[in-house]
Amino acid sequence: MIKNIFLTIICIAVFSNAKDITIKVGATPVPAAEILEFAKPILKKQGIDLVVQSFTDYITPDIALNDGSSDANMYQHKPFLEQMNKDRGFDLVALKPIYIVPLGFYSKKYKSIDSIENGATIALPNDPTNYSRALILLHDNGLIKLQDSTNLSSSEFDIVENKKNLKFKQVEAAMLPKVLDGIDGAVINANYALQANMSLKEAFFYESDKSSYVNVFATKKGNENNPNILKVQEVLLSKEVKDFILKKYNGEIIPISSN
Repeated sequence: MIKNIFLTIICIAVFSNAKDITIKVGATPVPAAEILEFAKPILKKQGIDLVVQSFTDYITPDIALNDGSSDANMYQHKPFLEQMNKDRGFDLVALKPIYIVPLGFYSKKYKSIDSIENGATIALPNDPTNYSRALILLHDNGLIKLQDSTNLSSSEFDIVENKKNLKFKQVEAAMLPKVLDGIDGAVINANYALQANMSLKEAFFYESDKSSYVNVFATKKGNENNPNILKVQEVLLSKEVKDFILKKYNGEIIPISSN
């Protein structure tokens, strides 16, 4: 009897001293950080203490991941990650796709595509991959014609037809909603549009749910098989999280399984 009580006390002490594993994940505020916050209590039950690191731009999260300040991140698509690796010599790895954040074309000056005037200035994201992505969106909706719309590195030099003589201004993605009042139109990532209380329904047009630009869960090379990072990814791909995304964002953010 005394022996059993002693063993019970030891077991209680061991389990109460056991600490959760901490995993730090970088994200932009909307929707990534919100999705991660929803996943937090689910992971807590599995012994993972998820720390959500919120960043307001697209560059800093990858810097933090590369220097070890973050264990993983979730905010970018694979072409963006590959461009960061190329431009900055990073060694980051895309794991599984999680959701799509569509690009949309917005204007407060015009009411339709046909009403866009000759020589109008359109703001585009200034990072190379989303800049090319924005041009492809304009091509797909008839505002310009690119030499090859499947070229994910397209630039203004690849425009072969521009009937409205549109001008393009590159702006940091996070600033695009803020410049919309002073410009003819802008191609804006849905995460920044949502953050600015704009709806995808306000866009003249936007990417379909078949977009190639799917946001991924990412980590640094060497951590691809870390069981705790994979556990976080598993929860992010769970039905519970997917249902949260669909309900929270009314279909404007698309969990990958719902394609």
